[in-house]
Amino acid sequence: MTMERATTRARAWALTRADGVVMGFTDHDRDLTFEGVLFRADTGMTARALLQATGLAVDNTEAAGALRDGGLTEADIAAGRYDGAGLVIWEVDWADVTDRRVLFRGSLGEITRAGGAFRAELRGLTEPLNRAGGRVFGALCPAVLGDAACGFDLETPGFAAEVAVLAVAEGGAVLHLPPLEDFAPNWFAEGRVVFLGGAAGGLVGFVRRDEPGAGEGGARRVELWSAPGAVPVAGDALRIEAGCDKRFDTCRVKFANQLSFQGFPHVPGDDWLLAVPRVDGPNEGGRRQ
Repeated sequence: MTMERATTRARAWALTRADGVVMGFTDHDRDLTFEGVLFRADTGMTARALLQATGLAVDNTEAAGALRDGGLTEADIAAGRYDGAGLVIWEVDWADVTDRRVLFRGSLGEITRAGGAFRAELRGLTEPLNRAGGRVFGALCPAVLGDAACGFDLETPGFAAEVAVLAVAEGGAVLHLPPLEDFAPNWFAEGRVVFLGGAAGGLVGFVRRDEPGAGEGGARRVELWSAPGAVPVAGDALRIEAGCDKRFDTCRVKFANQLSFQGFPHVPGDDWLLAVPRVDGPNEGGRRQ
């Protein structure tokens, strides 16, 4: 950015949601277009001064804006569609958009809403370095069903189904689905539901209970751990996937995937570690009963 054009500077934000939707905003009074993104000028977006440092310090700041039609909406924020969204902020010469530089690259953190406006924490690329890491050695498998560590293909016939919702209760936390008679009771417990359309399209719910025949008219009753951010309605399509409770026996019997099991099923539990010598029998160092 040349100093000769300092009076024509503006800022532009490009948000990329987890579902691939890209939205652009600018604090200039006219729309700008570059990088294949239209940066809208009527969203009321502003940002605090960016605090940046050398080294691995986390560069955190925040953005604010009004909730307006065509921009960020309160319903989408409440539904969690912007949680963890990728963000790039440019300083750009609005008279010549080829003259620009990146000021910030990271993601959205906590978002708060009040009085028809929002405030969003911006997290720099080094923010993940503050998170605790490392492998947990335990009896249960730490992998997520279907991820690279697990290796199981959820497209395998018999482990997922796409159906339409028959009825909804408790704000979307309870779904009544077709009977799905080919699937055993609790087959989907600890699994997930991906909404494919409607107001909740793109959102994901996690299954707490799966009860065939317990719904209206013999429907399959699926209870989620929490209601999705947007309430689905009867007729909305969804994909429901088999659940895994992370135990070795489940991995072996249900998925035939024991060679990829990431846990340690024979590791001693807390009861064994806290055991003390018995007072009612021999203590010869043999196997505990």
